[in-house]
Amino acid sequence: MKFLNKFVLSSVMAASLLAISSSAFSAEEHKDKNAAVLEAAKNTEASMIEAKEALIKGGDGETALNAINAARQSVKEFRYEQTERLRQKLNTSLKTAREDALENHNDKALEEINKGLEIYAEMKKIYDAAH
Repeated sequence: MKFLNKFVLSSVMAASLLAISSSAFSAEEHKDKNAAVLEAAKNTEASMIEAKEALIKGGDGETALNAINAARQSVKEFRYEQTERLRQKLNTSLKTAREDALENHNDKALEEINKGLEIYAEMKKIYDAAH
């Protein structure tokens, strides 16, 4: 009987501690999603422009690849429901540009980056109109 009382008491204490700790940790800092999306948009554009400039110069392929990779990573955070299809097109364009840059087809990669910048401009226009 003593064992049963100790078990019930410890179970109640554990449950109350879990309830208190979960409510304490649920008060997470408020994150402004619009600010995160805008930051991702700026990073995407900056990386694509950097890649474009590196491809135009034609000297350092690694700089172009790094910039394309950075753009591909930041475009993942540029999420807005109305521009999701455009975001997927942009990601495909960046992927193609990366593959072309790896194969030293800088003209094709530059063409894909320019397409990507056009898609980005359309995405940004839609996003800005809603915010």
